[in-house]
Amino acid sequence: MTIGLTIRALEESDPPIMSRAFAAIGWHKPVAQYERYLAEQHAGDRAVFVASVDGEFAGYVTLVWQPRYPYFRERGIPEVQDLNVLPQFRRRGIASRLVDAAEGVAAARVAVVGIGVGLHPGYNAAQRMYVLRGYVPDGQGVAYDTRYVSEGELVRFDDELALYFTKRVRESVSSVSPTAERG
Repeated sequence: MTIGLTIRALEESDPPIMSRAFAAIGWHKPVAQYERYLAEQHAGDRAVFVASVDGEFAGYVTLVWQPRYPYFRERGIPEVQDLNVLPQFRRRGIASRLVDAAEGVAAARVAVVGIGVGLHPGYNAAQRMYVLRGYVPDGQGVAYDTRYVSEGELVRFDDELALYFTKRVRESVSSVSPTAERG
């Protein structure tokens, strides 16, 4: 557990801070992306959780209630998306705490939550973390940009090539369809 760790909802002042932090490590994450997340949070379409350590921005994750991925969307399964922890804050349990926050909010409304993870080596740590947290493949195979990949189809091996997982976060929820509860 990281001492001084705070996890809270995305606030109006966060987008430029987040964008600058990622620019400092060479990642292009524009302010507009976080402003869109903020608008989606206000609309109730996305929940955004921001982690800070001793007041310094450390990372974030989002929870999308109506994801683009067809299997999740059709079953009312919200998706944990865009988990990012700055390199200097990794290996301190921050990513797990962020996912805990997203799963906790999801569990108040649904029985199952989903997550997609890239297949290239840049996602090795995430792949391992999700399996250790109890996520299992959804059984639909590999997707590229949320579209199922057919056997024999050639696709680009980049961030859009992913495998999707689900996890039961609650035993029963009356507002979730029986199909979604089976997850």
